[in-house]
Amino acid sequence: MTDRAPPLVHDLAFDPRHGEAVPVGGLVRRLTVRNPSPFTFHGTNTYLVGHGRIAVIDPGPVDAAHLTALRAAIGGEEVTHILVTHTHRDHSPGAAALKAVTGAAVLGAGPHRPSRPPRPGEDARLDASGDLDFVPDRVLADGEAVAGDGWTLTALATPGHAANHLAFALAEEPLLFSGDHVMGWSTSIVAPPDGSMADYMASLAVVAARPEDRYLPGHGGPIEKARDYVAALAGHRRGRERAVLDRLAAGDGTIAEIVGNVYRGLDPALRGAAALSVLAHVEDLATRGAVAWDGEAGLSGRLRLAR
Repeated sequence: MTDRAPPLVHDLAFDPRHGEAVPVGGLVRRLTVRNPSPFTFHGTNTYLVGHGRIAVIDPGPVDAAHLTALRAAIGGEEVTHILVTHTHRDHSPGAAALKAVTGAAVLGAGPHRPSRPPRPGEDARLDASGDLDFVPDRVLADGEAVAGDGWTLTALATPGHAANHLAFALAEEPLLFSGDHVMGWSTSIVAPPDGSMADYMASLAVVAARPEDRYLPGHGGPIEKARDYVAALAGHRRGRERAVLDRLAAGDGTIAEIVGNVYRGLDPALRGAAALSVLAHVEDLATRGAVAWDGEAGLSGRLRLAR
């Protein structure tokens, strides 16, 4: 979420209407948590799917006001499933509180895990972002379907932003709940060891090949003409990769130098996230043999073109 990905399809004037259940489809209502930040836009979206006997996607962080709003929106309906796209602290911790008041089973892709073993010093960063307490009642496999009254959601493994990221395809509309994998207001941060650029690009190809052309993301408003947008996102990432290679060819030898030259004018609060994004590209490029890099040194490792 560190830089804008052209062309934006999402209106940056998006009104979250905090605390209100907003219809965003015939079967779907959206409630947005009041947890705005440079990484969450106006807040995390929770989705209610169906009528009568419903599923809830991404209950959000531990937030008493949001839980109260969710209970009011649910009213006399029965929550049969609580689904979690991934275990970042703005998406999954609220599942336990919602389960306590509804009795619904919690489903996800398993506990929080890194995309690769953390290097020395990376554990603290992983702990800061990850919901390490999350344990689903049922682990969903890629392609597994969950059904209710008038709705069917299919889990799609979409690692990259997080190793255990899932998107959910709603067959009846059709649309895709894209979590933090694809958002309209910003690119998704891919920050090792939590994330993996190679996994992210492969997951973009997975959703691009699907028929859904409308996405409901974890932050911000609906994405229309989503397949065109995914193609633009993939092109944007390839452009960032070329920029990293160009900076190495120009003589940059560290991630900090690349960030300073590629992300000119960046909000200082986002500089750390930008460094992790470059690190994700460097790890991918090194694996493919394009970059020589002292990987054990992490962000401070020296870099050069391998060829």
